[in-house]
Order: sequence, then structure tokens, then C-alpha cells
Amino acid sequence: MDENQQRRFWLIELVAHWEGRLTTTHLREFFGISRQHASNEIGRYREAHPQNLLDYRHSDRAYLPSPDFRRHYISADVAEYLNWMAGLSARSIPTHPSCSLPNHVLRHPARNVTPQLTRPMVRAIREQRRVEVDYGSVANPDREGRIIAPHTFVNTGLRWHLRAWCEKNQQYRDFVLSRFHGQPDLLDKSPRDANGDTAWNTEITLILQPDMRLSEGQKAVLEHDYGMEGGQLCLKTRAALASYLLKEMQVNTKMLDGRPEAQQLVLVNYDDVREWLF
Repeated sequence: MDENQQRRFWLIELVAHWEGRLTTTHLREFFGISRQHASNEIGRYREAHPQNLLDYRHSDRAYLPSPDFRRHYISADVAEYLNWMAGLSARSIPTHPSCSLPNHVLRHPARNVTPQLTRPMVRAIREQRRVEVDYGSVANPDREGRIIAPHTFVNTGLRWHLRAWCEKNQQYRDFVLSRFHGQPDLLDKSPRDANGDTAWNTEITLILQPDMRLSEGQKAVLEHDYGMEGGQLCLKTRAALASYLLKEMQVNTKMLDGRPEAQQLVLVNYDDVREWLF
């Protein structure tokens, strides 16, 4: 099997496993091939792994994974699917010695997320539907049922969240994917979508600069490192994601670290953006 076909088999398996349905459009969109070519690739996959995909179901206009589905090309980590869909993974990896380059990526622990969770969530987002879920958080460890209307998957660096309207709290909130339990139940259409999420649609600018306690030489290192202009770094972000971005940048807004070398950066315009931080 050549590399191109292996990548197509990988995508076939990825989509079928995590979305619960596969169409020729998936292959056409990602690989720029014709409908007939895509259909042929699905046929080849089914010949190679006949236990994985059921016959084409006209009512769903798709191939569905069989109950005996087995992974051959993908991992069990939902980040593999979400990173691909978000455009975070390379579409192809060069293998020829003149093009390849040794590298290593730090791997975070895989989160406990199942296809039984993602499939209804993907459908709910695409069809703007409500979902009944069982969710546990650190603040409320006792799993409790609630109804949400999800609109976007969000990668916050270490993990994936789901941005959704929460009927219990009557506000848009972030839900950690790996803290859902069981299989969500799809409900009816929801009037709540991303358009009504003020924090999601509000763009703010975070202004960072080197900790004033650092020496001029240390400040110069950070200014060069981040390509600052006038000694400051301006980061535009959705208000709903500001706290996650600051955490990724290791900027503590609650208190200053006792060591400026550990703090490094500070948020200059805290008063302007504090309403969006948590």
C-alpha cells in the first residue's frame, strides 16, 4: 500500500470511528479527488477491512461503522480527530531523506473520550440541537444530568473543551470533553447557537510585557523572543478564551510569582479585560 492510500484509509477510519458516518465528501474535501475516486477508495478500504463498514445506507446517505469496528490506522485518542479537523495536524508527512527532519513532539496524556460521546456532539453542532448529558466537574464531582446546546470544539492547549449553552446555568460555558459520562441523548432543535454567545463573539486584546523586576538585559531577551514592539506583545483573542491563552503563556493574573525569572510576563491591561477572566 502506498503512502497516499494509507492516508486515505486513515481518514476513512478516523471519520467513521469518531463521527459514526462516512461519505465520499470527506475524502473529496480533504484530498481533492473526484467522487468516483473517493467511492473507489472506500470500496478498497471495505475490501481490506470488511468487518468495519456496513453497506451504504441510503436513509443516512452514508456508510456507517459496524458494531465490530476495529482500529487499524488510528489511535484511541480523540485529539487525533479534533486536531485534524482543526487543521493542527500536517496533511502529509515527508519521508524522503532530503525532505525529512528529525523532530519530537511532547505528548500530553490522552483524555478519556469515546466515539459514543463525540458522535452525538458532532451531530448536535452541525444540526444545532440540544443534548442531554451526564457531566462531572471538580467543583461538582457528583455526576449530574444537564441539557446543553454545543456550538464549537475548543482546543485550550492541554485538552479539548466544548463551548455550549447550559440550560441549568442559563449561560454559555466550557465543558471538558473527558468529563462527560456515558452517551449523550440528542434532543430537538435549539434556539441557542454561537451567534448568541457574547464572550465568544467579543474580541479583546491582551497586552503583555516583561516583568518590570527583570534586568534590562533579561527584558531584551523576552522582547526578542516574542517579537515585541515597543516592549509589548499584543495578542488578540476571543474573550471566552482569554484565560486559557494567559495560562498557556504562563501569565499569572492572580498574584505575582516571587521570582521575576519565573513570572517573566505580566498582563498590562488587566483592568480593561478583567470582566472576561476567570
